[in-house]
Amino acid sequence: MRLRDELPVDHRLARVYRYGAGLCGVILLVFGCLGFADRLTPFDTDGTRISGMSTNGVLSLISVVVGLALIGGAVVGGNLASTLNMTVGTLFLLSGFLHLFVLDRPANVLDFGMSNVMFSFAMGLLIACFGMYGRVSSKLPHDNPYWRRRHPREAAREALAARRRASQAALTPGQDPAPTPALLPSQD
Repeated sequence: MRLRDELPVDHRLARVYRYGAGLCGVILLVFGCLGFADRLTPFDTDGTRISGMSTNGVLSLISVVVGLALIGGAVVGGNLASTLNMTVGTLFLLSGFLHLFVLDRPANVLDFGMSNVMFSFAMGLLIACFGMYGRVSSKLPHDNPYWRRRHPREAAREALAARRRASQAALTPGQDPAPTPALLPSQD
């Protein structure tokens, strides 16, 4: 099974992954560029603040690199954007927990403050939610490619029933065929 084969390129979920990655990437890119514009030293921990968060040159560099990666994922789209969003979101959450424990200690080389930790949690949840949208749920609609991948027997049964209804409708002209459950929009 290949990830690129799991979701059709033109599926409507790809827009959510692209817009989410692009939006979060631009936010991180702007934060990093503001840090570079302020000419911060790499490992300075004196509390220089930009946009309400403390930062230094290394944190600005990391923000720019991750922002560019997310924007690149938005350009590519599809499963790559979704997987990248989930991975980066998880890393942001882990970073928030790690930096929560190293606040006001010498190990805090990225000069994180409490506002950075809260931003890391919020951005991590936002990015991860964009990546998981339509992939992770207990009630995915039956036309969702992830549902079909997880339930191949039921998907094959529904596809066979839809083909039978279509062939029956072709044999009896003038009747409107009943809509198939697999093609109806979800009722979530």
